[in-house]
Amino acid sequence: MKKNNLSTMGRQGGASVLTILIMVLFFGSLLTLVVKLGPVYIDDLTIQEALESLDGTEGLSSMGPAQVLTLINKRLSVNNVRGFDPKHISVEKNGEFVVIKVDYEVRNNVFSNVDTVIHFKHEYELKGK
Repeated sequence: MKKNNLSTMGRQGGASVLTILIMVLFFGSLLTLVVKLGPVYIDDLTIQEALESLDGTEGLSSMGPAQVLTLINKRLSVNNVRGFDPKHISVEKNGEFVVIKVDYEVRNNVFSNVDTVIHFKHEYELKGK
């Protein structure tokens, strides 16, 4: 005996309301994480680029640590990095080289009592002209 095609078509209904709700919650929470954490990573990339651009700067190897920190602060200000505290940067002289270490963490409130902690640690060995 042949089955009626209409009865099998009725069972192919698509996603249920529960499935759609779970998908909306998943992608909504993923979007929330991207919005909260994305700017932190972009700021870190900007800090890295600002410090790497110091390589080859005229007179860098003859500058003192305070002058190098002032130069770094100017570059971060120009690049609109506002939430970064310069006390997390240490500058040391190693002969002709200037060793810059950056070690900091950023804490963000995602929602209610759920927080994120992101730790960044970079080290640069730069030589001026």
